[in-house]
Amino acid sequence: MERTAGKELALAPLQDWGEETEDGAVYSVSLRRQRSQRLSPGEGSGGRQVHNPAADAFLYYRTSKVRALRAAPLERLVRELVFGDREQDPSFVPAFLATHRAFAPTARVLGLLLPPPPPPLPQGVEIKKTEGRDLSFNKNLRAVVSVLGCWLRDHPQDFWDPPAHPDLGSVRTFLGWAAPAGVEAREAEKLLGDFLEEAEQRQEEEQPQVWAGLMGAAQIPGSDPPENCLEEVQEGLELLDFSLDEVAEQLTLTDVELFSRVRPCECLGSVWSQRDRPGAIGTAPSVRATVTQFNMVTGCVLGSVLGEPGLATPQRAQRIEKWIRIAQRCRELRNFSSLRAILSALQSNPLYRLKHCWGAVSREPLSIFRKLSKIFSDENNHLSSREILFQEEATEGPQEEDRHPGSLPSKLPPGPVPYLGTFLTDLIMLDTALPDMLEGDLINFEKRRKEWEILAHIQQLQKRCQSYCLSPCPPILAALRAQRQLSEEQSYRVSRVIEPPAASCPSSPHVQRRISLTKRLSAKLSRERGSSPCGSAGDPSSPTSSLSPGSPLSSPRMRDPPGSPPASPGLQHPNTKDSEARVIRVSIDNDHGNLYRSILLTSQDKAPSVIQRALQKHNVAQPWARDYQLFQLLPGDKELLIPDNANVFYAMSPAAPGDFMLRQKEGARHTTSISPT
Repeated sequence: MERTAGKELALAPLQDWGEETEDGAVYSVSLRRQRSQRLSPGEGSGGRQVHNPAADAFLYYRTSKVRALRAAPLERLVRELVFGDREQDPSFVPAFLATHRAFAPTARVLGLLLPPPPPPLPQGVEIKKTEGRDLSFNKNLRAVVSVLGCWLRDHPQDFWDPPAHPDLGSVRTFLGWAAPAGVEAREAEKLLGDFLEEAEQRQEEEQPQVWAGLMGAAQIPGSDPPENCLEEVQEGLELLDFSLDEVAEQLTLTDVELFSRVRPCECLGSVWSQRDRPGAIGTAPSVRATVTQFNMVTGCVLGSVLGEPGLATPQRAQRIEKWIRIAQRCRELRNFSSLRAILSALQSNPLYRLKHCWGAVSREPLSIFRKLSKIFSDENNHLSSREILFQEEATEGPQEEDRHPGSLPSKLPPGPVPYLGTFLTDLIMLDTALPDMLEGDLINFEKRRKEWEILAHIQQLQKRCQSYCLSPCPPILAALRAQRQLSEEQSYRVSRVIEPPAASCPSSPHVQRRISLTKRLSAKLSRERGSSPCGSAGDPSSPTSSLSPGSPLSSPRMRDPPGSPPASPGLQHPNTKDSEARVIRVSIDNDHGNLYRSILLTSQDKAPSVIQRALQKHNVAQPWARDYQLFQLLPGDKELLIPDNANVFYAMSPAAPGDFMLRQKEGARHTTSISPT
């Protein structure tokens, strides 16, 4: 077979080869193909290559073996931080530092990473003489210092533990004798100063300084705003009295501040899914702040359109049109967070059902609304929004000649500000689909690498958001804070007063209803994609579950009260077909409450493996799996016993919700003890 001279073979540069086991660790092995320069026979002694026309007609390649740590005990993972080959596996250190809190606390990692201090120096020996020796001759010591430098720089909040910050103290002690004059030691001292200053500020501030503070201390929907805020707004204008650009800019400014301060590790599925557990109020505060902001924006839209009982239909239509224009301006600013929040409110049942108001909306804004709504289509796992976000990352924004008349005079900032819910959903699905531990009590680090790819994407977007140049406008922020907030239940009652129940209007936009970001994420894993046994999306009175994985409830069959909006259909499961897998939720029948864990059930899973994985999710010792039976919870307080060796996927009732319970068999010798996560 002849080959055209000078052309490369169409071969993949990296090919999977298999696995290797070494010292209790599992490595994935790949073969990397690289171009290689072949020296001609005429190369001189001086190292200069002599041109050989015959050699230029061929391309030469060399193949090298690349190993990446896939699974290992914690001690072996920490050892890899120091002894690992960063050229072969450059992603290991950043992936470990970004995800370690999912399987080991900071103190535990430091206890394995930091070497003991050296013996006291002989009397009369100066420290300066040993400092250079340590860094010059101890390669492992330099590797530890390098890892700590990356840790302090990229994940400083891992060391926040007031009031004493003991983990940071351990790092400072180590750097004090290992590299006292290094940049890492200065970084540790600066971080301690920042922590102490932050603690002092928290003690002095009884109220948040601004509505958009990081900790997300937000006004409760439906409650009255502070008196001083009302006075400031009464002297100025209402929210929708400001220009489209001003409102969109202030929403974007707030979203940028909150997204820039999101701690990526708080987005991990194993962390975010625990937010509803008792005592977990302070879990993931930076992510909660973005959720609060999202729900506040949807509440502002509902309150401004529904909150004024005396408005005529044309006036409500004008308010809908203005919010559509604000959403369009957010799109131009590449703020997908507030864009999604505004669209969610406009797509909600309380607004969707107002047929007379939507009938009075002009054709142009209605067309814009439909076009914007396609960005967040639920089809193909929100593929449209993902593709658009990727395109926005690859561009620098509209050029000067492409801007609409009257738009922002300066160049649009790079952005974009993403809708964080997309990443949270992906991470929750990863956490559900992939096990934390593999056979032999090995930490599944391949799972952590996949999580790190998403976290690294978030960090990349955070860096791009630093280029936004927007200034706060206190009157608009005060108007946003003072805007009357309506809860979902209040919105339905007001909507039915404005227009009594009737057939929906053909001119109303046929889109999904609004539901808060928290409930969106909670509902993703609670049902199979496309199944809605409790009602349709257009029926606001159908009772549906808004349960989240790992959230405790008094009863697994509790539902939202009548009148609450239906939960959104779940996403597609990763790498599975609907007919071959689904996500189920399993609790344990004991005195610890109904704490649920979600696992991915495939058509190949039998009862013993499902029980074992569920116990692993609940942190129960694996040898006890034989002492449990699996029951499916059916409507009407009924239970279906899954036989011990049955295929759970086919033995379960497909029409019932995927809620299961583990119950100890009679005469079991062990008692369940669940350790905290």
